[in-house]
Amino acid sequence: MQNKSSRNKTITVNKEDNFPILELRKEDDYKNKIFFGNCITEMKKLQDGIVDLIVTDPPYTMYKDFGEGSVSIKEKEFTNWCKEWIDECFRVLKENGSIYICINWEASSIIEKLLKKQFTIRNRITWKRDKGRGAKQNWKNNMEDIWYATKSDNYTFNLENVKIEKQVIAPYVDKKGNPKDWKIVDGKKVRMTHPSNIWTDLVVPFWSMAENTEHPTQKPEKLIERIILASSNKNELVFDPFMGSGTTAVVAKKLKRNYLGFEIEKRFYNLINKRLLKST
Repeated sequence: MQNKSSRNKTITVNKEDNFPILELRKEDDYKNKIFFGNCITEMKKLQDGIVDLIVTDPPYTMYKDFGEGSVSIKEKEFTNWCKEWIDECFRVLKENGSIYICINWEASSIIEKLLKKQFTIRNRITWKRDKGRGAKQNWKNNMEDIWYATKSDNYTFNLENVKIEKQVIAPYVDKKGNPKDWKIVDGKKVRMTHPSNIWTDLVVPFWSMAENTEHPTQKPEKLIERIILASSNKNELVFDPFMGSGTTAVVAKKLKRNYLGFEIEKRFYNLINKRLLKST
């Protein structure tokens, strides 16, 4: 086996990384913990309305190769499965809570239809996920959707926490010639402006980044950070039913939020716990 480069910071799971299996037993014993098991089964153990924010990236590899003709059995099964966990998400979410679901373009319309049945969809965010060399006979797929919805019209959105710096092309001044809603930073005229629903400033984690893990569909910490900052406050509970690489929990911890999550694969369950130990 080839030795890993000293620049390779990827977090991997070794034989000695064997964390105790944590099963959800008490309704009051769920904050800042990752539980092992099927999220649909485990969510049923949670009380109604305890979660402030849900951020999740469900597996969607089953949604492919349907062939021609009518809606396939696979698609029906996938839709029914999504309905189960989305229904549970609605139940455990507080009335003023929000949900963000990351999904690929093939399954995006299914998530949209299911959310509309109970939630109020606020936006569809599209982010540039540029990774890999691309297809030989197709356009390279470098985007994913993030559906943003709320349980009611009373919800958290901290706009000031997620404004972005943008260069001013035609700066306005007041009657005295002073900058109007802009400032000079490093010789450039900039203003803090509202973020859009097209995110092109994010980098998919790679081998030389400290946040990188061996999980195949890991999301960037900056992406999850933007969501958590916008739609939750300190000490609130952020929930991810498909914890995967653990990014939601790690970022919530860094931002002084409580976290809760489930993971069904033992390898990634160990990976999440290992990563949480490293995070500060």
